[in-house]
Amino acid sequence: MKAAPHTIGITLPEKIRARHCHRQAIVYIRQSTIRQVEHNRESTRLQYALADRACHLGWSRDQVTVIDDDLGRSGSSAIDRPGFQRLVAEVGLGHVGMVIGIEVSRLARSCRDWHQLLEMCALFDTLIGDADGIYDPSTYNDRLLLGLKGTMSEAELHILKGRMHEGRTAKARRGELVLGLPRGYVLKPSGDVAIDPDESVQRVIRMVFDLFERRRSVSGVLRYLVDHDIPLPDRIRSGPEKGDVCWHRPNRATLSDMLRHPGYAGAYVYGRRHHDGRLRLPGKPHSGRRFIREPQNWTVLRHNAFPSYIDWQTFERNQEQMAVNRTRHSGVPRGGAALVGGLVSCGICGRRMFTTYNDDGREARYVCSVEAITYGGARCQSISARPVDICVSTALLTALSPSALEVSLQVAEDIELERRQFHEGWKQKLERAEYEATLARRRYEAVDPANRLVARTLERDWETAMVTAQSLADDHRRASAQQSERLTDQEKDAVRALANNVPSLWAASTTTPQDRQTIARMMLDRVIVRVFGETERAEVTCHWAGKVVTTHPIIRPVRRFEQLEHFDEILARIAELRNQGATARSIADDLNAKGWLPPKKQAFDALIVQKLLVRKGLGKKRPVWSGHIPRLNDDEVTLQELCERLGVHRQTVYGWLRRGQLKGRLAQVGTQRIWLVSLSHASTRNIPGESS
Repeated sequence: MKAAPHTIGITLPEKIRARHCHRQAIVYIRQSTIRQVEHNRESTRLQYALADRACHLGWSRDQVTVIDDDLGRSGSSAIDRPGFQRLVAEVGLGHVGMVIGIEVSRLARSCRDWHQLLEMCALFDTLIGDADGIYDPSTYNDRLLLGLKGTMSEAELHILKGRMHEGRTAKARRGELVLGLPRGYVLKPSGDVAIDPDESVQRVIRMVFDLFERRRSVSGVLRYLVDHDIPLPDRIRSGPEKGDVCWHRPNRATLSDMLRHPGYAGAYVYGRRHHDGRLRLPGKPHSGRRFIREPQNWTVLRHNAFPSYIDWQTFERNQEQMAVNRTRHSGVPRGGAALVGGLVSCGICGRRMFTTYNDDGREARYVCSVEAITYGGARCQSISARPVDICVSTALLTALSPSALEVSLQVAEDIELERRQFHEGWKQKLERAEYEATLARRRYEAVDPANRLVARTLERDWETAMVTAQSLADDHRRASAQQSERLTDQEKDAVRALANNVPSLWAASTTTPQDRQTIARMMLDRVIVRVFGETERAEVTCHWAGKVVTTHPIIRPVRRFEQLEHFDEILARIAELRNQGATARSIADDLNAKGWLPPKKQAFDALIVQKLLVRKGLGKKRPVWSGHIPRLNDDEVTLQELCERLGVHRQTVYGWLRRGQLKGRLAQVGTQRIWLVSLSHASTRNIPGESS
């Protein structure tokens, strides 16, 4: 079949066969941006005219399909181009005889997508046409030429992007590139950046940073805003209402962006984010962006470029606080009774120690098990949280005592400041509602009463504004009723009196573990714990916020006597006193006087000493004073001595006494009564088990 000549370029009729004309011809139309579609209309007209060229080449009008789904979409990737995907699918199904585009760059600006299309066209015998001619991808020369055109198209895109990027960077280095301002700022007609003139917007923005300064977490700021029904302001950025203030529900992402944005500290920044193509999600062209947190890695950083809400030191402090609030670091309290959970580091390996709970959360331990979990090695150390918390609490109370009064006054001042911010916010809301009602009234009064079509609408708007103002006033009264009363002079005196007794406040039932943890994190940067082997000795090193370091020895509870550092000395002393005939009570008093402590208890007692004597084989005579019992003759022995001679258990001999098979008498020794029996009488009686 011989094709008719065409009006664009030079046609090679011998490449078009009847088998091609029996299938459809697809005209693919694309422009990169919506702006090009709206303003570059000539390019759009030329691409639609390609349908006529297909008809001149031998296809009927009903065989020509125009795909224009990708108008306003970039050709750098096929992911967000449904038209191109539809084109490839039709070629793969064998429905297409020829694909026509104004030029290769319209079909694809990515060699990956372009060569995929070439491979599909060569496999299913599909021709490709552009303004220069008709190509058969299955032939060597045409395939080589098409591949070269695709490579040049992709290179052209990279050159264009590079030039645009260099231009943006040069403008940003001068501080003239304003891509988007954070909420709370406006761009003047002169091009200067200014703080939003709306006082209510300024108040809420400043409140966010003040709340974070006090609560030290994004969650704390969010809870406060939600509890007090405070929305976040913003300016509408497009549309017929562009520039108007709108109010939205507070959310974590918005608050995090505000706290991370250096513009609030008056800094102009460019290059704060980078794009990682590996993290891009399908169907989301703007995904895969990640923030660069280190300011030294930003492309442009110009201080004092904008009016600021906070200073740069506060901005850096906020970034540090948000960093330590992440899961892998210490930060705000996360629940539990442990005082310094998240602040404790191992004194052996330097890693952070985890906090574990048992006994339904009543007992806590600080454990360093990173080596065991990660590498299967031995656990560094573990210690009960109680002695560590007691030691740290004592140090905190000692540090707090001189400044207790100042702390209490600062707390009262913060409460009063928060109360003023609350009423100031409601005052601005009421002023805005009153202004809207007054404006609606003036509009109604300005209209001609005879013009009822307009007057009725303005009357309804006035009524709506009045209802809104009244409803807001009612909400204000209810919210004010829920506010706590202002402290009286008597209550302030009571606070000052309590401030002089900080230990009572610390141990009060109304002071929650979270309150104590918050105080600890305000005063301490780090707590290092080191346990000396398996002994009861440990050491707590406190790194205070003022860079002061203090070390405190502590005694921890251990499981066994053998773990005590002075166990051999304790055992030798007990044996020495036992040989001197001392009682268990006197031995315990002697050990306590020397400052030795048993495991799990605060002091030695007689029962502990007796158990230790038996456990170590030092208590063969029970009681220890059994050798000093007054006896009638040498034939009398105690039940313990009889048990040792006969080789039977003490309870067996007691059974003989109860059944009358053995007779004896009770001797009084102090407050104790000891059984004595005749050894010769026992040997002549037919006692069961005697032969054994």
